[in-house]
Amino acid sequence: MRIHELAKELAVKSKDLTEALAEMGYQGLTASSSVPDEAVPRLRASGGKASGKPVEATVETVSTRPRKAVEPVAEPAVVAEPEAELEPEPQAEVEVGEPETNGGPTGGPAVLRIHRGSTPQEIADRAGLSAAEVVKALFQLGEMASATQSLSDETISVLLPQLGYEAEIITPQEEEAEEDEPEEVDESRLVTKAPVVTVMGHVDHGKSSILDAIRETDVVAGEAGGITQHIGAYQVHHDGREVTFIDTPGHEAFTAMRARGAQVTDIAVLVVAADDGVKPQTLEAIDHARAAGVPILVAVNKVDKPEADPTRVRQQLSDRGLQPEEWGGETVFVDVSAKARTNLDQLVEMVLLVADLQELRAVPDGQARGVAIEAHLDKGRGPTATVLVQRGTLNVGDAVVSGTTFGRVRAMFDEHGQAVIAAGPARPVQVLGWSAVPEAGDDVRVVSDEREAKHIAQEREAKHRAADLISSQQPRSLTELLMRAAQEEIPELPVIIKADVQGSIEALADALEKLPSDEVRVRVLHRGAGGIGENDVTLAQASNAIIIGFNVRPTAAAAELAEKEGVDVRLYDVIYQAVDDIRSALSGMLTPGEETVELGRAEVRTLFKVPRQGTIAGSYVLNGTIVRGAKARLVRDGTIVHDGRIASLRRFKDDVRDVAEGFECGIGLESFQDIKEGDLVEAYEVREVERSL
Repeated sequence: MRIHELAKELAVKSKDLTEALAEMGYQGLTASSSVPDEAVPRLRASGGKASGKPVEATVETVSTRPRKAVEPVAEPAVVAEPEAELEPEPQAEVEVGEPETNGGPTGGPAVLRIHRGSTPQEIADRAGLSAAEVVKALFQLGEMASATQSLSDETISVLLPQLGYEAEIITPQEEEAEEDEPEEVDESRLVTKAPVVTVMGHVDHGKSSILDAIRETDVVAGEAGGITQHIGAYQVHHDGREVTFIDTPGHEAFTAMRARGAQVTDIAVLVVAADDGVKPQTLEAIDHARAAGVPILVAVNKVDKPEADPTRVRQQLSDRGLQPEEWGGETVFVDVSAKARTNLDQLVEMVLLVADLQELRAVPDGQARGVAIEAHLDKGRGPTATVLVQRGTLNVGDAVVSGTTFGRVRAMFDEHGQAVIAAGPARPVQVLGWSAVPEAGDDVRVVSDEREAKHIAQEREAKHRAADLISSQQPRSLTELLMRAAQEEIPELPVIIKADVQGSIEALADALEKLPSDEVRVRVLHRGAGGIGENDVTLAQASNAIIIGFNVRPTAAAAELAEKEGVDVRLYDVIYQAVDDIRSALSGMLTPGEETVELGRAEVRTLFKVPRQGTIAGSYVLNGTIVRGAKARLVRDGTIVHDGRIASLRRFKDDVRDVAEGFECGIGLESFQDIKEGDLVEAYEVREVERSL
């Protein structure tokens, strides 16, 4: 069991648990380290506090105690010594303090967190049972499985309630994200860090030119003789401060990182050419930046051209919600020229100003954590990765792990090819010494030693492999989205609209957004003119959206990526067909309505007392049909005095299923005897009806 898993079980911080283990003599452990087997029962008994007793004696002691609420009480794994040797620990008695139940905090079944693809043996270990007991429970459910066979999500969801637990299945990615959650730090340790900036925009609007111009005007870069090696990220210096720029292939990589859960960017700089204005990729860049929740700063490039019109750019972006500061808005606009080197210093100053408003801070000391921005296999150096440090300090010689890869930092280089000994927050460096090429966007963190790094990577790889064997990602179809929406995972239906012309886009978007419903709605995540590209598929994959194409088709690469990532792409050539399809989808997301249908009405004309059945109403069916087992209301003087079911229905001495209009019958009501002559029996049923918009 890992420290962070036990911390979650005991409802304490991982940091507190590592400190407790250090007091118990286990030094150099991190949140992802394995808890020594002999320390687990001690920590459970003490509620996560350190115990001063020797390990051997404490294991004997706590084995006789029930476990905490999150796990059922199991047979002790270690036979207890005679009671004379079992002296209870006063500290443990004080710390536990909670009712010793098998249920959760509300008295229900405890939640057991199981990773996808777990085997019966792994479930048994987590539940405090034997593998044989779990296999037997599976057999009773009609499932044959060995102790080492990976189980599907559906099987685990049915199995755990049989064992007294509520199942919570987590993916390897979710587990890794939990391991990498930052712990609370002392505010006094935080220092201001350099902002991390991503430059985005339309093709040929000058993104690369601006980046190159900023690098060439940077004093430090000039002193170093210019850029000698491109590593995908670099720092520039301005008035004694630093700004980190990420040089990505485009905003598709920006969103690909977000899809993996990596939030590396603090500020997005949107480049728009003053002579060309807002283009489809400009709008895509805005949508990607907004989806990531980062502030946008606009650089209006090519203002030196005669046909440049910065005011038109401001007007176009204002229509998209980016109101310039000089017009009373909140978005910073800077007119620049990469070719003429105009206002580049002002652009960097504005970046620093926006960063100051965000109060960006990080912890400069301690074990480093960061993100692999890009990675590749270098013929001469082996696997290399550009790592952006987010907190702590990365040093040469540190043991690191990233996803399913690990290694020891053999060497680090900056953007100038100069060797680096240590890298602090917001510092991008090229790291050598990996066992394999890391995945771009994966978290990178330092652990105590290379042995632990290898153990973590191999364990993650095994979990990934088990999860892939059980359930490869199914297509994210419209049907799946509706099922998830019914489970309240998606309160709205996100869509991406691509069409041949802007007018069709606006018409389709307006029609979809105006579909009436207070319970479900369409959210247009992105709209754009042109064919469906890989950028659209990446955004849809990251946001669980579907793509609607009107008079356009996906490129071959986009179609292949959509099939690989399971993104639902729907193509139309008539607007009303698209609207009707989405209307039907939203109607399917609505919970069914209920409709009361009256079956028949009978008048009570006489009463009979029948042994063991009570009062039977001799009745005459006025209209419709009285059905045995149907719901029924007893109405007296216009007031409903009982609402239940028809328990028995007879014609003379025979039990019958129903009695039609114009016939007499005997009616017995379920759990009600106070029937009087003149009462009316109204038989009815409640039917579910589909609702539509």
